[in-house]
Amino acid sequence: MKFDTKIAVLLRDDLATWQRLNVTAFLVSGVAAHEPSLIGEAYADADGTPYLPMFRQPVLVYAGSAALMSQAHRRALERGVAVTVFTEDLFKTGNDVDNRAAVAAVPREELRLVGIGLHGPRSVVDKILKGAALHP
Repeated sequence: MKFDTKIAVLLRDDLATWQRLNVTAFLVSGVAAHEPSLIGEAYADADGTPYLPMFRQPVLVYAGSAALMSQAHRRALERGVAVTVFTEDLFKTGNDVDNRAAVAAVPREELRLVGIGLHGPRSVVDKILKGAALHP
């Protein structure tokens, strides 16, 4: 099934494995909160055990350099696509209040981004992520 929209995460290519996983989880949580219609119905197994719902469509994960990250961030904002951000500083915080304060303390052009999350029309997201490779 092909979707008209795309959910994508762009990760800086120099992150440790645990960081990539952690950043991805945080970024897609923001996408889900921003666009609840992306969430499907709850799951249940054959025994009737209930499970939480998930996205209705795939999440594609890409990797790129710090320069590409900044460029994609700028492109997303220029195109009016809602973006989630994860900065280097968030690895040093331990809660949502401190996370927001860490982002708020840095001007947009100086954010040390390690990941961004996006949801938008497929062709727009593809243009934003031009130059990024699918995560290996």
